[in-house]
Amino acid sequence: MTQNNHPNPDRRTFLTAATAATAAASLAVASSGVAAAQENTSKKFSMKFAPHPGMFKASAGKDVIDQINFCHEQGFTAFEYNGIKKETEQKQQKIGDTLKQNGMEMGVFVAYADFVRPTFANPNEKTTTEVLDQIKGSVDVAKRCGARFVTVVPGSIDQPAPGGDRYGGPRLAEGFQTGYVIDMLRKCAEILEPEKIVMVLEPLNWHANHGGAFLRDSDQAYAICRAVDSPSCKILFDIYHQQISEGNLIPNINRAWDEIGYFQAGDNPGRKEPGTGEIHYGNVFKAIADRSKKDGRDLIVGMEHKNSKGGKAGEQAVINAYRAVEP
Repeated sequence: MTQNNHPNPDRRTFLTAATAATAAASLAVASSGVAAAQENTSKKFSMKFAPHPGMFKASAGKDVIDQINFCHEQGFTAFEYNGIKKETEQKQQKIGDTLKQNGMEMGVFVAYADFVRPTFANPNEKTTTEVLDQIKGSVDVAKRCGARFVTVVPGSIDQPAPGGDRYGGPRLAEGFQTGYVIDMLRKCAEILEPEKIVMVLEPLNWHANHGGAFLRDSDQAYAICRAVDSPSCKILFDIYHQQISEGNLIPNINRAWDEIGYFQAGDNPGRKEPGTGEIHYGNVFKAIADRSKKDGRDLIVGMEHKNSKGGKAGEQAVINAYRAVEP
């Protein structure tokens, strides 16, 4: 008889079989996990998140058309391009055509922005002509690329610079400045409303990025939009800026809801993708999605931030971050 050194040959056989079964099961789980991840990558996002040029250039290349196609493949259904007015007319048209072919929406581009002059709060003939010419020119751009929304930053507050009057006139009382801003926005709306284009006014924070901007808070933007009283004048609620300026995000979104036409996102501090800062984007996006479903509105959320990491891995991290917080 051959001697068996294992104290229990049946147990050894059982353990070997169990180990093999566990390894096979683990491999199957891993394989299904990869497949699920790949399936999830191509699945459309539940909200209209809109990347911007350069956000996925390591994965898609430098050409914005290739980047749009990549975004479509990853499940994004919108795309924003603040600087599209600098592109040729042919490129603007091609961007619009590519978005349409992919079933994607064009997000905002900047129709007019000034961060240092009171072009709305204390306008003169020259600055008024400048503003209105920019708005008129934006109509043609919007038609080429298929945009329904354009960003307007209504200049700075009117105040003398330290050591002298920077703008050549006395500082105006806040009420007068607000009145002039409303008047200017009505002139802009007269151009945009027949074209069914909406200018969205972006309140900007003073503390980290844009000290002295006229429009800073959501309640201020809400009151101005009410006063302009046009479907072509709404709020661009940038969640990053409003977290810094005022916080209280979900209640303020609900209060301003009827005048909000567009959202932008970015975490704070750092202005990177969700999950890199203090904002609980899962809750914020759920609140927006719930309100959208209730009211039958599906607003675009522009991804106006940088990537926290470089390269393809960093770009995948951005995609994963939005998958993690979509409702």
